[in-house]
Amino acid sequence: MIFSGKRPNNLGIKDGRLTPCPASPNCVCSQDTDSLHQIAPLNFTSTPAQALSQLKRIIQSLPRTKIITEAEDYLYVEFKTALMGFVDDVEFYLDRDLNTIHVRSASRLGYGDLGLNRQRIETIRAQFR
Repeated sequence: MIFSGKRPNNLGIKDGRLTPCPASPNCVCSQDTDSLHQIAPLNFTSTPAQALSQLKRIIQSLPRTKIITEAEDYLYVEFKTALMGFVDDVEFYLDRDLNTIHVRSASRLGYGDLGLNRQRIETIRAQFR
């Protein structure tokens, strides 16, 4: 698909942190501190394994998703838009010490996203509660 773009090579966990968002407004990350990109992480009271399992079930229930990487404390998922097939790269990093799952959701192409990445994380959060 012409709008899928290339999978980024700078994703993953480095020193306990997800990659910061670029300057463009088409990204949110719970570890960023500026108001444009900042979003709350997902918090859980279950065991880390139960939280990750629940998160995975939610992701798999959403349309046009593909889990690319799955590790003990990390998920990397591609979400594809219905209309044009744009791909968003979404990461989840489980911090066992804080009972938190950090999130990063970024459009692969373009500049703006009409709030779609933030909306996606809030939809997942609502189901995660």
